[in-house]
Amino acid sequence: MTPVLFSLSSAFLLGFMGLTFHRTHLLSALLCLEGMMLSLFIAMALWALQLESTGFSSTPVLLLAFSACEASTGLALLVATARTHGSDSLNNLNLLQC
Repeated sequence: MTPVLFSLSSAFLLGFMGLTFHRTHLLSALLCLEGMMLSLFIAMALWALQLESTGFSSTPVLLLAFSACEASTGLALLVATARTHGSDSLNNLNLLQC
């Protein structure tokens, strides 16, 4: 395993572990998701450079666009929950209430 592959895999796994184990606030969950998406973006960009083909060169840009859409949606949800519930704590959110 190359050092680059190891560092990208460990960055993705650290983001995933942070998402699964430390879900107290919505902002920390969003930051873990962003870390996972950025590690995937770097891995896809390096993979496209390694293959040296033009067909895979647009894949990292599409992944980055989806990541930006995910971040904007997450921040909108963060603002909405902070306004309605008073905090971004995930324990206070109840999906059964209308």
